Amino acid sequence: MRDRVSVLLVDDHALVRRGFRRILEDERDITVVGEASDGAEAIRLAQELRPQVIVMDCAMPGVNGLQATRQILEKQPQALVLMLSMHPEDTLVRQALAAGARGYVLKNAVDLELGTAIRRIVAGETVLDSQLERPAALKGERNSGLTQRELEILQMIVDGKSNKEIAAALELSANTVAVHRANIMDALGIHKTAELVVYAIRNGLVNLP
Repeated sequence: MRDRVSVLLVDDHALVRRGFRRILEDERDITVVGEASDGAEAIRLAQELRPQVIVMDCAMPGVNGLQATRQILEKQPQALVLMLSMHPEDTLVRQALAAGARGYVLKNAVDLELGTAIRRIVAGETVLDSQLERPAALKGERNSGLTQRELEILQMIVDGKSNKEIAAALELSANTVAVHRANIMDALGIHKTAELVVYAIRNGLVNLP
């Protein structure tokens, strides 16, 4: 029998943690090894318990989920973080993935399949909530075909730079950068910046800061 996947639950609301624990108690291949009520406790327990997966609330007082994720992965790069959030904004998705999270799931999703999401990140997938539009490129297809200039611009996009900032750095016009950005997205079949960042990171097209 396979080893069970060990999970640490992190959320500042006890009722939410209890609900997630009940969901996971029904999964025969998953076991909850601990719970944390804030980011600081999550960092401590991750070091102490060494869970395979950390289900991390994004918005918490004090040390938030993004900060906790970065600090945990600095010491335990093998840990897998599944970020849970109430917010679908591209910026937050991009920040979570840049921090090292392997998935971003909305807490209020009526069809939240927490066990399935955990299994998928353990299997090496990047998991995005179904309410966030996902292009075919995120389903494992790797076909970048980008030029060196496009890869350079892609790196700057992942770093969070605007078209204007990229243009200034590369001594190009903002319009030229906009054309490059559009060409990159067309080449990868991607239509949102957050999805572009996910693809670039997961497929090793860029270096993380």
